[in-house]
Amino acid sequence: MSSPTPPVLVPTAYEAERDAIERLVASRAKVAAELGKVIVGQREVIDQILLALLAGGHVLITGAPGLAKTLLVKSIAQVFHLKFQRIQFTPDLMPADITGTEILRDTDGERKLSFVRGPVFANLILADEINRTPPKTQAALLEAMQEHQVTAAGVRHALEEPFFVLATQNPIEMEGTYPLPEAQLDRFMFNVVMDYLPEDDEVRVVTRTTAAAPAVIEPLFTGEDVIRFHQLVRTMPVAEEIVRYAVQLAASSRPRQTGTPDFVNDWVSWGAGTRAAQFLVLGGKARALLQGRAHVTVEDIQALVSPVLRHRVLLNYRAEAEGIRVEEVIRRLVAGTKIPVGK
Repeated sequence: MSSPTPPVLVPTAYEAERDAIERLVASRAKVAAELGKVIVGQREVIDQILLALLAGGHVLITGAPGLAKTLLVKSIAQVFHLKFQRIQFTPDLMPADITGTEILRDTDGERKLSFVRGPVFANLILADEINRTPPKTQAALLEAMQEHQVTAAGVRHALEEPFFVLATQNPIEMEGTYPLPEAQLDRFMFNVVMDYLPEDDEVRVVTRTTAAAPAVIEPLFTGEDVIRFHQLVRTMPVAEEIVRYAVQLAASSRPRQTGTPDFVNDWVSWGAGTRAAQFLVLGGKARALLQGRAHVTVEDIQALVSPVLRHRVLLNYRAEAEGIRVEEVIRRLVAGTKIPVGK
């Protein structure tokens, strides 16, 4: 017998936003139902992307070809009624192909430079195979991801809000790829791993995609709703013990620091920075809010440790030689970090 749906708990500070919170919690099943029209399985992946969108973070999706990464991102844009743009990253892609460029135009007999916006001017950007373009072009997204603006000829152009980048990369075919710079990796809130489906789910995918036309996804929210959800997440209170727990998890991944575990010193060349702790707390707030809770728990933080840390903890050659994966390091970090009493 399934457990009953937990009641929506709204503290006094949230009284003015009660309707928005209740609508968000009630719509969770509807979002899953709409995405289920075209996406089979991948529930954990969908949940993590949804949490990032509610918290206002960007997502890096790692998965082999043919796992419907592009379809998933496009479907999420439809559910949230967001303007969607797909950018195919290739070795010859230039920064101006992403941000836009200035061109000469004849206006009233005068020739003036006019800025033509690139595809980055949308609400949800799919940066497809982002690691197939050189670092110079990858860096064109850095300002957009961090500042939500682009600069052309010394003029700043604000991007439309809300603004998200969902980037994909193929972990299998590494020939002709360019590793993402650490500074850019750190801008992604989550690194979500999209794996192969179980056999029954794969049968459903093949059956569905070789039959009639796919179902139409109905929008459930607007861009204004998403911005409001961002504000709700930001204003949710969180106990100092939970914040300290998130900070300790991130700090324990840094080699050659006071109190760093021996296995980190042995296997890790670079650990997570402060932004990791920030994203753990923000993601924990979004997870609690989506479940109708007004407080963040240790379980909320632990549920997000892997997607937050897996692209921020860089293993050294010794770890590779010993066959150690980053997930093993993260598991040990969680097991070795003291849990706040009573949390």
